[in-house]
Amino acid sequence: MNSSKLKEIKGRYNIVGDCEALNRALDIALQVAPTDLSVLIVGESGVGKEIIPRVIHDNSPRRREKYFAINCGSIPEGTIDSELFGHEKGSFTGAIGESEGYFGIANKGTIFLDEVGELPLATQARLLRVLETGEYIRVGGQEIRKTDVRIVAATNVNMSKAISERRFREDLYYRLNTIPIHIPPLRERGDDIILLFRLFAMQMAEKYRLPKITLTEDAKQLLLAYKWPGNVRQLKNITEQMSVLSEKREIDAETLMRFIPRDQESTDIAVITPQGGSHSYESERELLYKILYELRGNVSDLRRDLNGLRKQIDEGRALSGASGFNTPLESPTVNLPAINQRQTISQQHEAEDAIAEEISEPESLNLSDIGRQMIEKALERNGGNRKKAAKELGISDRTLYRKLKQYGLE
Repeated sequence: MNSSKLKEIKGRYNIVGDCEALNRALDIALQVAPTDLSVLIVGESGVGKEIIPRVIHDNSPRRREKYFAINCGSIPEGTIDSELFGHEKGSFTGAIGESEGYFGIANKGTIFLDEVGELPLATQARLLRVLETGEYIRVGGQEIRKTDVRIVAATNVNMSKAISERRFREDLYYRLNTIPIHIPPLRERGDDIILLFRLFAMQMAEKYRLPKITLTEDAKQLLLAYKWPGNVRQLKNITEQMSVLSEKREIDAETLMRFIPRDQESTDIAVITPQGGSHSYESERELLYKILYELRGNVSDLRRDLNGLRKQIDEGRALSGASGFNTPLESPTVNLPAINQRQTISQQHEAEDAIAEEISEPESLNLSDIGRQMIEKALERNGGNRKKAAKELGISDRTLYRKLKQYGLE
């Protein structure tokens, strides 16, 4: 393909990048567009496979006819045959009328079957018949219908493995895979990562009237070194997150590290911590768990101190009664005023009961599951290091060991 045609296609479909594998995929799409051959697009999730079928349809003789993009993985197995091939009135519960189905409506046009590897085996047999003869039968019907539809399919499933495990028909695979097109993962596209970042940053700045974020050289190197398991979709999400949450408009490596997950295989967005913070929370729920866990510890300590106080008072009262003296008690932890001892002790007990009643409700909450989850997450974040986990939870090593034993986590 000449460079001017390639540039025109990229501009029309807002395709950013100039890596050889991407250009090769677009070249094949344009070459196969004038034919009716079936195309199978293969690539990881999030690489942008949905653009290729649109390019094929818009540059084919069918471009003035209908185009349908169907996500096979999002349609329930019980209704997918009806969605694709239609149904007769009364063929199943809720079929109050007849339906043409996508293959009937899209006659003369193009159907894009995304996640085709998720199709049930029974539906695969129906699809194979359409590919071979152009014929299908509605659900609940007997009449053979004809359709002239161009099929473009896409999958992120390992088809060889799916065939060996009998989850996908081998004959259907070869019918769909007449022309294979491979979309490269983002990690193999080199400097395209920087170009895509600039595009997403510009889009966010224009859409929400924000100052555009840029990258320092060290941040660019970090962006290029990351594996991007979520591909273009993950890069877009992280760029949008930084555009909104980052106070800095020039993103350096240190700032970028706060947004990129530490786990190279994770497609999640990193959890953002305040500058100078020592903890990160995966969600508001985890933060609440930590607060409740610490509250439980505080209540337990307060109850223990209160019980110790009550024991000292009881021992002092017994000692006073045995010796026959009616003098104020002297204790390093209890300073009672010089008034009638029995009255003071009685008032003290009333105060203790009031405090105990006040704090008994939080203690009675069933927080054992929350405590277990907090300990498990703390250990996971610290690579199983108990000392670091205990420090993060704000408890001693000995207390953590006791809790591990209590929850059966040893």
